[in-house]
Amino acid sequence: MNKKVILQDLGLKDYKETWDYQEALFKGIVDVKIKNRREQTNIETPNYFLYVEHPHVYTLGKSGDMNNLLVNEAQLKEKEATFYKINRGGDITYHGPGQIVGYPILDLDNFFTDIHKYLRFLEEIVILTLAEYGLKAERSDGETGVWLDVGTPFARKICAMGVRASRWVTMHGFALNVNTDLGYFDLMIPCGIKDKAVTSLNVELGQKEVDVEEVKQKLLRHFEELFEAKLVKEKNPV
Repeated sequence: MNKKVILQDLGLKDYKETWDYQEALFKGIVDVKIKNRREQTNIETPNYFLYVEHPHVYTLGKSGDMNNLLVNEAQLKEKEATFYKINRGGDITYHGPGQIVGYPILDLDNFFTDIHKYLRFLEEIVILTLAEYGLKAERSDGETGVWLDVGTPFARKICAMGVRASRWVTMHGFALNVNTDLGYFDLMIPCGIKDKAVTSLNVELGQKEVDVEEVKQKLLRHFEELFEAKLVKEKNPV
């Protein structure tokens, strides 16, 4: 079992370009697993953790409803935003500047083969990180992601999640609003949930801007602890 996870921070990168890169890493892991099974070999499978920030983009999961995007193509262009239908679970999500997006591409055979546990661990990483900023973040029954003031009229989502897994290999991940322009969420029904608001870390803390790099490091520390993993920073691909 390989507990080493290669960390790459891709910076600001186009959504489709990043998606293609994820797919390539994902396929590489799956191919090794297939080879091991067919040829009775025991080649170690790699794991990756990608950090990225996307230009304005809306993505719709496999089970999503197109009606949850409230603008047409011309209006998207006006807002300098793009749109993609993708192969993760969940409904519609927004990504944009000021948001930390994390894509763990893991062979869960190296950790544990339980998708439910995997999603709860991703949520827990965010919950523990927000606790360091004095925020009591929680799960909301039946609604993947991380929320504040769950069970009250003021419930609001601060982190969205959607993953894909095949042969116990994961891709996609989480999007934590840190210094995000929340106005972009008004152009959709976030995750298809009509009666709940969206928030960001800087709004909750009453700050103009929160140190994104500091938040990233806290998330990584909790990731290592929960997954009992060892992160190894690697030079980003060209």
